[in-house]
Amino acid sequence: MTSTFPRLIVAAPHSGSGKTTVTLGLLLALAKRGLAVQPFKVGPDFIDPSHHTRICGKPSRNLDSWMSDDPAIHEIFVRAAKEEADISVIEGVMGLFDGYGPDNDRGSTAHIARELAAPVVLVIDAQRMATSAAAVALGCRDFDRTLRIAGVVFNNVGGPGHYDWLRKALEARAGIKALGYLAFDPVLKLEERHLGLVPPAERGPDRVFYERLADQFRQHVDVEGIVDAARRSPALNEPSATIFYRRNAGRPVRIGVAYDGALNFYYQENLDLLSCFGAEIVRFSLLDDETLPSGLHGIYLGGGFPEMVAATLASRHAMKQSIRSFHRSGGVIYAECGGLMVLCEAIVGFDGVRHEMVGLVPAHARMTRDQLSLGYVEVETLQATALAPAGERYRAQAFHYSVLENARFEPVLALHHGSRTSTDGYVNRGLFATYVHAYFAGHPQLAANLVDRCRQYAASLATLD
Repeated sequence: MTSTFPRLIVAAPHSGSGKTTVTLGLLLALAKRGLAVQPFKVGPDFIDPSHHTRICGKPSRNLDSWMSDDPAIHEIFVRAAKEEADISVIEGVMGLFDGYGPDNDRGSTAHIARELAAPVVLVIDAQRMATSAAAVALGCRDFDRTLRIAGVVFNNVGGPGHYDWLRKALEARAGIKALGYLAFDPVLKLEERHLGLVPPAERGPDRVFYERLADQFRQHVDVEGIVDAARRSPALNEPSATIFYRRNAGRPVRIGVAYDGALNFYYQENLDLLSCFGAEIVRFSLLDDETLPSGLHGIYLGGGFPEMVAATLASRHAMKQSIRSFHRSGGVIYAECGGLMVLCEAIVGFDGVRHEMVGLVPAHARMTRDQLSLGYVEVETLQATALAPAGERYRAQAFHYSVLENARFEPVLALHHGSRTSTDGYVNRGLFATYVHAYFAGHPQLAANLVDRCRQYAASLATLD
């Protein structure tokens, strides 16, 4: 069965061109027209999707062609796009053609554009360019003629005269349509910190940002032209559900997911797959709740910026004790990156101040500005974890500025970064804590294994009763 899914990709020649700003403005403009929009993000990103979700009122989905294969990409896209969406907007990652390697564009925006036959709206930062912007657009089009560049939105434009020059050069010399521009406005600069934008779970752009951005789109951007390009996307096959379908695999279990200003980095696909395997997802807050929700069989502590609220986390004595008690009882805890940091004995901030944490991982996490760990990794389990048996391999990604110091344990994972290998991960009974973020859609058995471990714990409780 084939169906038409109006869709487009917002891409750019390089990072920092304004993809996210243009994407957010487009989402606002489409919502103002009464369209139901399904947002997506190419690559392993948590923060940009959270901004999409805030505007659209529905979870933004990740499309990562390195951590998952092409059939999974199609299933993720179609599953979300067919759910009461008039149009799908996909924000790209880095530069249009930047992928896993110089001769392998898996993970790139271009790969997703080809696989989903999605037209590309190219964002070009024209702050220091005129005619040369047309050459950049032409190069992107001719580098891969299988892509369809629907047009260009120029960012940081000096005014109507500057845009008129850019438009004429683009259309006359490159034969590519100009779709409008955003004038330079310092108010439209999104707030950043050491790992990217500030997530909305902490504080998002204020009302003035959204109002100014909406005004710019209304005055300067050809939104109807963009919508028309999306609606002319070719039909796509609707794949059968091979990943996201409900399994009747046993008793339901409850998994608590920490979501607040400390921890809020989760792939929606991970949560969906846990539900597919029979888990009830129960949100709670490390910052605002006194203790864990009742009746949990597992805890999922995702990533985030716990270092920014470390003093507050340190003061939540009852919550820390609740987590320790849950672990002592045999409960299952899966922690990624920021979650790992919360479970350490302490977090030492950029300022050198030590804040006491839960203390289940025998190490402390120290923030450092000169030891960034960034990129895709292939994970090999050296010992069994809550996600996988020993000897399993799966793909994941890492992105953190903290390091573990005074670690008193043997790592349980080998991380393969191309030709380089490092170690990571801590296991203690039902606890598995690691710096890497797994993408369950690329390896659904990870979700199945985690839910099964929670069922084992639930069964042990039932035996006690």
